[in-house]
Amino acid sequence: MTLPDTAYEAAAEGAEIAHGYFRTDLDVETKDSKMDFVTRADTETQHRVIEIIRDAYPNATIVGEEEDELKSVPEDGNAWVIDPIDGTTNFVRGTRLWTTTVAAVRDHETVAAVTVAPALGDTFVADADGATLNDEPIAVSPRTDLERFTVAPILRYGPERDQQFGDLLRELIRQFGDLRRFGCAQVTLGMVASGALDAAVSLQPDPNPWDTIAGIALVKRAGGSVTDLEGNPWKPGCEGLVASNGNAHDEVVERVGRAVT
Repeated sequence: MTLPDTAYEAAAEGAEIAHGYFRTDLDVETKDSKMDFVTRADTETQHRVIEIIRDAYPNATIVGEEEDELKSVPEDGNAWVIDPIDGTTNFVRGTRLWTTTVAAVRDHETVAAVTVAPALGDTFVADADGATLNDEPIAVSPRTDLERFTVAPILRYGPERDQQFGDLLRELIRQFGDLRRFGCAQVTLGMVASGALDAAVSLQPDPNPWDTIAGIALVKRAGGSVTDLEGNPWKPGCEGLVASNGNAHDEVVERVGRAVT
């Protein structure tokens, strides 16, 4: 199978496993904080995603959130970046905004990315042909008036950065038309790609690749812009993230920067 075909199959089958556990009586454990959840659904979904990838590519390099997989993307060569359940807090509380996400990366460039939100019935795909939602082409919003932008903060930091996160929320509501927070980075970036949102923002330093890479590919393929907080092209390890429809992106970055200073 091709890389895009494998990404699609792995994400779809993984999402099916996760969905089977959704709104069931699960034992929920925590990792680094009281709000950093992991369940049997996460680990079983990741196992199935990896199984499908390695059936097609036995020597595949895996970057994954759970267990002992790599936690960063190699500088060169092929890699698979997977998140069995993005939005685990939503998942364990019965909220439909969560995804299973798989991205194929070559030399830090995303070749294909698939984000499946089974509880919503939505599948986002980014590949060489562009970006789609449920097999229909999508594009970022055409809005140019920042006072009419709806912007979403993503990737909440740990409790040690609550003050910074609060500052970001205050500045977003002051600097743009409205804000939303969904608790699932991949769904949120998919909404920027499809035009449902105008921008998504994070101040988090060095965000995890499984939270970002697939959604960033979607935004780019849909015609948007993605940079770090300084307006430089985004890449793994960057300081923060600003994803927008590309209209007045520099001004979006400037306004977001007011939350940092």
